[in-house]
Amino acid sequence: MATDTEKLSALKSAVAGLNQISENEKNGFINLVARYLSGEAQHVEWSKIQTPTDEVVVPYDTLAPSPEDPEETKKLLDKLVVLKLNGGLGTTMGCTGPKSVIEVRNGLTFLDLIVIQIENLNAKYGCNVPLLLMNSFNTHDDTLKIVEKYSKSNVQIHTFNQSQYPRLVADEFVPLPCKGKTEKDGWYPPGHGDVFPSLKNSGKLDALLSQGKEYVFIANSDNLGAIVDLKILSHLIQNKNEYCMEVTPKTLADVKGGTLISYEGKVQLLEIAQVSDEHVNEFKSIEKFKIFNTNNLWVNLSAIKRLVEADALKMEIIPNPKEVDGIKVLQLETAAGAAIRFFDHAIGINVPRSRFLPVKATSDLLLVQSDLYTLADGYVTRNEARKNPANPTIELGPEFKKVGNFLSRFKSIPSIIELDSLKVTGDVWFGSGITLKGKLTIAAKPGVKLEIPDGAVLENKEINGPEDL
Repeated sequence: MATDTEKLSALKSAVAGLNQISENEKNGFINLVARYLSGEAQHVEWSKIQTPTDEVVVPYDTLAPSPEDPEETKKLLDKLVVLKLNGGLGTTMGCTGPKSVIEVRNGLTFLDLIVIQIENLNAKYGCNVPLLLMNSFNTHDDTLKIVEKYSKSNVQIHTFNQSQYPRLVADEFVPLPCKGKTEKDGWYPPGHGDVFPSLKNSGKLDALLSQGKEYVFIANSDNLGAIVDLKILSHLIQNKNEYCMEVTPKTLADVKGGTLISYEGKVQLLEIAQVSDEHVNEFKSIEKFKIFNTNNLWVNLSAIKRLVEADALKMEIIPNPKEVDGIKVLQLETAAGAAIRFFDHAIGINVPRSRFLPVKATSDLLLVQSDLYTLADGYVTRNEARKNPANPTIELGPEFKKVGNFLSRFKSIPSIIELDSLKVTGDVWFGSGITLKGKLTIAAKPGVKLEIPDGAVLENKEINGPEDL
């Protein structure tokens, strides 16, 4: 067996010949693999984990109100940059191209809503908040074409690419592109932890600092709740917090999400992958770990520069095994949230659930397109007519998985203000003007088409055929 040193030097020579990627990318990849091989995986001692205090995870309600004076607000906003993680494709929802161009509501895409929000801020306060999109090689070309439509807007839009690393053939430890896989499937983007070196390598970081920008607000492009918040920005600037992670109380749907802990005097992210089997149930409990990471992150730009230049951001490595055409490959990734422990005065802020509204599946699309939400000025807001603070749980069968199929099976989106849960299986079609309430199960029998008629009002029912309507 080759030693790790031999493996690494063979890998170095192989990677040196990959002229599709830059020197920065080659070095970044080799460093990541070297860290992985040295097994420096940081082991968390369960007994040392402490629940963070309110000083470390600040309750949102205790933040000072944002400045009343529009001139002060303009000053604050002129220090801010908004960055959306735009590397993901819409494939799981049956769409081609970047996920951020899926239409969310009223014919507007994620990206449209984001641009409208920032346009409104810039117009209202006379400030200049730019929008950065971090693309992957999967979304880069499409995104460049898409952002042309915003060229007349008052928002400066910058795009840059995250790193492109070669997938590793697991048993031989060689880059997949060296095995003749030079197309896209030979490569991978190494997770959003890569946002920090990529900001620096792209030249965007220095450009922003030279324009007097101080903080970047990073969020997933599919989180409709991740809007600019002046109270948070103001708090970070006043308290010189270099890093802030927005967390929110866990519900039973979020038991796998990463949580913040106090560990050896520092605040850090604990992910389910770092937890040994014996403690997994405790990790998932809502009693001990009450909050989870929304991946809305606020980070000081000069701190990013300092830490990237010192090569100090050594986040936990997440090994992601995959298979490409029958070849077992390994992708090494990192997450941006795990960087929290390297920044000074890092905090969490325990924010309202409304700041976490991700659209991961068509069941989420049903929520945000329904009367449960309203849309104004690019902001998706929850309808106050719903009294239950929790959203309904919605499970749609595979017939609804793709956006196109989902849209064709609902003549119009039903009213769900009083819905608690909905489970749909089989070949079900919804008419227009339907109202759903309480707990509902709608299951078409195999091979039978079940149509819910226009104007139907369904409450606390189990429907297996037309006779149950």
